[in-house]
Amino acid sequence: MTNHPSDTKIAALEAAVSHHTVDTSGEQIHYAALGEGAPVLFIHGLPDHWLTWWHQMQALGTTHRVAAMDLRGFNLSAQPVEPSAYAIDKLIGDVAAVIDDMGVGPVTLIGHDWGGFVAWHVAMQRPDLVARLGIVNIPHPWAVARELVVNPAQTEASAYARLFQTPGAHKMIPREQVSAWVSDPAFKPRHEAAMDRSNLDAMLNYYRVLFPSEPYAEYPEAPPMITMPTLVIYGTNDPYLLADGLNGLWNYVSGDLTINTWADAGHFAQHEQPERLTQRLVEWLARPETQA
Repeated sequence: MTNHPSDTKIAALEAAVSHHTVDTSGEQIHYAALGEGAPVLFIHGLPDHWLTWWHQMQALGTTHRVAAMDLRGFNLSAQPVEPSAYAIDKLIGDVAAVIDDMGVGPVTLIGHDWGGFVAWHVAMQRPDLVARLGIVNIPHPWAVARELVVNPAQTEASAYARLFQTPGAHKMIPREQVSAWVSDPAFKPRHEAAMDRSNLDAMLNYYRVLFPSEPYAEYPEAPPMITMPTLVIYGTNDPYLLADGLNGLWNYVSGDLTINTWADAGHFAQHEQPERLTQRLVEWLARPETQA
């Protein structure tokens, strides 16, 4: 791989985790897990895979039962190309199947980007599965729709999403683009290998099925309230999902809500500020749920 100092640490985590596969709606979903204690489940975004959380898993795995899953379409999970396979109820079912297979629950559910989008929905529709909710750089789904209507800057920032929704978009995206964001020389070859195992056409179904399409419109009905303690970490340098999407977040969350905005991080806060994110999660998880 590489002689970079973090290579030894990543390799140690890779050696420590156990790998599992669960069947859900006829598809195989992979997750990696380690440790004992209160359960935590991480969900990655796009373009990414379970190992993106290696910093946080390594730290929390000493005190918690920690798992990170590959979303369908990615890495070691099934990669159906039919858009119908990416309906939100099926993605929620994937998370439910992983939690059931872990044999513990409810869990602290932490998601980034599309993983956060799914986590928001799990918390809304299956609150029995979620003790606490952690979100990294993804506004509430209702806020995403709202911002595309009322915020021209977000509409402009989402030009990439409109491209991804175009038929055949996977043929127009250079292979190197899916790894261009990675700066860690130890993580990069592992990420490259995971992307080689992934299906870009399948991955883009998240945009085709779940991201709002033009003409943009707000959701007509209010969402189910988020009732559990919720922590939102947001790198405000995110060029894709602007921090304006945090406005009014308290209207969607009735549980204890903590919002941390970091001016020194962008979209991939778990890589740009890994120690800071890890420490924040450690502190948050150490608090009683009633004070989280």
